[in-house]
Amino acid sequence: MLLEFDADQRLWQETVRDAVAKQCPASLVRGIAEDGADASPLWKLYVDAGWTELTDAENAVELAIVLEELGRATDPTPFLATLSQFAPLVGDRFDPQQAGAVLYDGISAYRDADGWVLDGTARFVLDGDRADRLAVVTAAGVFLVDADAVTTRRVGVFDPVLHVADVTLPGVHVADGERIVANVQNARHVALMGMSMTMVGACQRILDLAIEHAKSRYQFGVPIGSFQAIQHKAVDMHVAIERARALGYFAALTIAADDPRRRLAAAMAKASAGECQSVVFRHGLQTFGAMGFTWENDLQFALKRAKAGELMLGGAAEHRAMIAEEYDAALV
Repeated sequence: MLLEFDADQRLWQETVRDAVAKQCPASLVRGIAEDGADASPLWKLYVDAGWTELTDAENAVELAIVLEELGRATDPTPFLATLSQFAPLVGDRFDPQQAGAVLYDGISAYRDADGWVLDGTARFVLDGDRADRLAVVTAAGVFLVDADAVTTRRVGVFDPVLHVADVTLPGVHVADGERIVANVQNARHVALMGMSMTMVGACQRILDLAIEHAKSRYQFGVPIGSFQAIQHKAVDMHVAIERARALGYFAALTIAADDPRRRLAAAMAKASAGECQSVVFRHGLQTFGAMGFTWENDLQFALKRAKAGELMLGGAAEHRAMIAEEYDAALV
């Protein structure tokens, strides 16, 4: 298992980074947050570039590279939910032209004469309000549902460009053909890896902005980056990001190789990303001082994306507890 990018992966990273920097600048993110600008042209660019076709497990590292760069840019499209959550669940039923979302809980399924009936409400569904199709996880299996069959209500969250919604299925009838045989656990590993890499990208953006500020902000006639206290904060942020990045890509490698360690690797990646955002969030804000709390500062978008990632799919404490239980069980 190679732990360094090969030449093709390095080229892919450079290509994605350049494309995202050009097509998803901070001005676009701010325009969406302030004026409700349309993010669909950006989504179409991703589709046309073939990024939504990275659905095979063997492309997990390449997908992780894209997600890190999109996390760095505070991507406003449904790419994260579609590629890391929806696509792994639906397999060959995935359409790269359509956005998708996953309802992980809150929905019950029971049979009737015509097939299945899905009923209930799933809360805080990532991109549930703008997905074309939804994968509904129930005790009876995973079901594919068209967006026009459900009722959605976008929920206000602190990340102004993140779409989170409550999705209600009011007794929706689903045919047997829309019931999918899916490995929910394996799909969840991809979801955790994807969220982790998004958080890593957001944390890297925070560090980049903090270093830029430390170089240009003068106090007592010198850049504040010359102060040891600021240097220590920058180092702490860098170390936390590198650790989370390494574990995120290790999780992607285990998924690509279908390594039996993938469950632990995914949990370790999410726990490490959660711990990382805690350090980077705190030190990033402290480096900026009061300026970091202002709406005019682009730092806010990366901060909010990193914090939102910690709150979705289980936080660091939850995943650390699972890892501890796994090792305790192995010692018995």
